[in-house]
Amino acid sequence: QVQMVESGGGLVQAGGSLRLSCVVLGRTIIYTAMAWFRQAPGKEREFVSGYDWRGVNTNYADSVKGRFTISRDNAKNTVYLQMNSLKPEDTAVYYCNNNPPLSAYWGQGTQVTVSS
Repeated sequence: QVQMVESGGGLVQAGGSLRLSCVVLGRTIIYTAMAWFRQAPGKEREFVSGYDWRGVNTNYADSVKGRFTISRDNAKNTVYLQMNSLKPEDTAVYYCNNNPPLSAYWGQGTQVTVSS
């Protein structure tokens, strides 16, 4: 059974930083396109950042370009999202999943709250 375990969220002031982690259980992340998504209260879940199956090409939502960086550690089977210069509008629950996502792989997510 594949499971995504997200962590690293928290409460941070605007301008601060957080690093999210996503440990993938049940399968390898090697040769797998992965991505981070987020869902703010009252809004639909949206794409934040992802990379292709080779881990070479990355892309970002316009709203986070230049502030967020996606990376991975194959040895730890973990995907990361470094978030800098956080803004109140980044407040959301953050999830990792395949890219594109599979419904069966949504985890609990990790809450990020940015105060102004």
